[in-house]
Parts: sequence; C-alpha cells; structure tokens
Amino acid sequence: MPERPTVLITRAEEVPGEDWSDYARCIEAAGGTPAVFDCAVLEGSPLDVATLPRHAGVLVTAGIDIDPARYGEPQGERVTATNRARDDIEGALIEYALLADVPLLCICRGFQLMNVVRGGSLVQHLEEREPHRARRGEDGVSIASGWHEVQVRAGSLLHAVTGRDAVLTNSRHHQAVVAGGLAPDMLATGIAPDGVVEAIEAPGHPWALGVQWHPERAEMTDDPAHAAASTALFEAFVEACREPRHA
Repeated sequence: MPERPTVLITRAEEVPGEDWSDYARCIEAAGGTPAVFDCAVLEGSPLDVATLPRHAGVLVTAGIDIDPARYGEPQGERVTATNRARDDIEGALIEYALLADVPLLCICRGFQLMNVVRGGSLVQHLEEREPHRARRGEDGVSIASGWHEVQVRAGSLLHAVTGRDAVLTNSRHHQAVVAGGLAPDMLATGIAPDGVVEAIEAPGHPWALGVQWHPERAEMTDDPAHAAASTALFEAFVEACREPRHA
C-alpha cells in the first residue's frame, strides 16, 4: 500500500454549520492522514515553520471573515466577526506552502485568504443572497447552501482535476473575490455565472489550489454527481502530497 501522507488541517473558532471533522474525513477517504493545526495554540505568536509537525501538505479551512485591514480597507458594517491572529497564522502558513512548493488546498475562507496574502482584496459583502449566500433551510432553522455552476478554465489544474469545463458547486459565502481584486500572481480558474471568482491557482507551483465552495460537506461528497468538484479534489491533493519532495 502507498504511504498515507500527513496533511496539516487548520482549525480555529467554531462556526455554526461548519465541522472540522468533515475535512479530516475527506483526507482520510482520499488516502491521507489528517493532522490538526490548531491556530489558537499560536495565537499572538508568529508561525515558526521549523516547529511544524512532519507533514506533506497543508489544507486551510473555512471560518469567519478576514479582517479587511489585511487588504487596506476599513471594516464595513456587514463584517461582524474577525480574528486577526488567525489571519496572521494561516496567512503565514499559506506563504510558507507557496514558497516551499508544499501542496496547498484552501477552502472558502482559506481561498479568500490565499488571495489576500498575495496582494488581492475582497468584496466585503454580497448584497444579493442568490446564488452565493447561505440561507435558512426548509425547516427555518438549519442553514442551507446556495448552488450554482462554475466555469473551469481550460488547461488549469482545476480542469485537470475535475475533467470538466463546468461543475455544479454548493455556495455559502457572503464575501467574495472578483476580477478587480484578484492578486497579481494568482490565476482565476473557476468563475461563477455572475463573474465572482470561485477558484484560484498559483502558476508555477506544483499543486496550489483555492476553491470558494465547500467540497468537504456531505451534500457534495455523498452525491456521485458532485464527485468532480468534491472527492476528486481531495484525491488529487493527497496524490500530490505523496511526491517524495514533500515528505
């Protein structure tokens, strides 16, 4: 059996509707070994790469809003919860993975932070609920996802992973990356029908991908129709982590 590479998965504050174990489950199912990287342990201290546990890849997860100060904007009234210490820690982890050619997968908030740390910005709030923002479920209590198509750029890593020109994804975000705020060294490889950027990549890096949707959620992983935008991402990521240079 091939070695199961260890993947550091960031973890921070608890957010309703989000479960860290979903990421761990997906990494395990793809043939990897999940390892928690608790941002709270380093809160207030800089990231020391030399002290990181042995790992072959990094997964940066979803969560609360990124502090707009990181991209030089005042905080709008619709941004109500931020964690600057988490921004700093995960931002440093992303920069390290990009510099050291460590396989990197960034999801939702992680995708947004990947853009911000490389010099991009965010739309602080999408006024229109459809199709991106979460909404109340049919029971009036649970939080349901939006759904929309994402056009995939030909020749991109995302296209190689999905094998599709377009994929259907869930959507649960109120902040967004748009073309005007794309980091100068990032490539937009997934675009929603309204022009919102849904996936970015780092050209020249062996495997660095950020996606705005939530491929780890059961609504994606448990439906074979969504495999290209869900389980295929984790399988390709873990396979990249098996490369000897990332041991």
